[in-house]
Amino acid sequence: MLFGACTWIFGDEPLEKIARRCAAIGLDGIELFVNAREIPRNVSEILERYDLRVLSLTPDNVDLCHPDARTRQDALDYYFRLVDFAVGIGAPIVSCHGYVGRVRALASYAEEWNWMLDAARQIAERAAQANVRVAMELLNRYEAHLLNTVDDGLRFVREVNAPNAGLLLDAYHMNIEEANPADAIQRAGDKLFLFHAADSNRQAVGRGHTDFRAVANALRGIEYCGDIVFECTVPGPDPFTAIKDTDSREQVEEFLRESLVRMKEYVTSSK
Repeated sequence: MLFGACTWIFGDEPLEKIARRCAAIGLDGIELFVNAREIPRNVSEILERYDLRVLSLTPDNVDLCHPDARTRQDALDYYFRLVDFAVGIGAPIVSCHGYVGRVRALASYAEEWNWMLDAARQIAERAAQANVRVAMELLNRYEAHLLNTVDDGLRFVREVNAPNAGLLLDAYHMNIEEANPADAIQRAGDKLFLFHAADSNRQAVGRGHTDFRAVANALRGIEYCGDIVFECTVPGPDPFTAIKDTDSREQVEEFLRESLVRMKEYVTSSK
């Protein structure tokens, strides 16, 4: 099990600086946010310099289930580029989710579910050719409208019906959507490909009310062998903007240090 941080939480800071921060904290790698307009360059070179790995790729905000066919195709083309980029830098997982901030269907839920399903099948097929896995990320109801709970996600990946399609669970989103996050992890079982950790207030592990010891026990119970990516953000308005002020990045660093120490303790300690 490796520990990393999602680069999105550092805003538009250059990757070189983010890598330097993550290495100093003691993380093993990063989950790289990839802008739809520009595929980053020199990623492997930068990460090798700091002895970090790319644990996964996280996508930009594109809409795979929009009623407009052109919008859907543009989103699908972006994911195809993302998969190809993953191959080039050795990223084992590409995460996939609905359009962040759209909380209701523009057509019907059934139509949008099927559009999302068709897109996910095509992405999984392309990824399978390069031994890349696709992890459907479940977001809370205030951020997305199709895949919110583990039960939603399990139904979706069953219908995708591809061995390289699974789930990305996030403790913060689960805190909102799941009655018992530990039970939800157990239901996910071997379909859990990646796990995001942030507390109930999306701050450092230990600064909210999520029972991370129970979460860690559940991860051990399903023999989870994947990685843990921290996606903590500073408090303040506009949850879709990671950096709030000039002190935000230093606060994120502190959150990551705290989260790394606590999660390592939880996943290695006994019940």
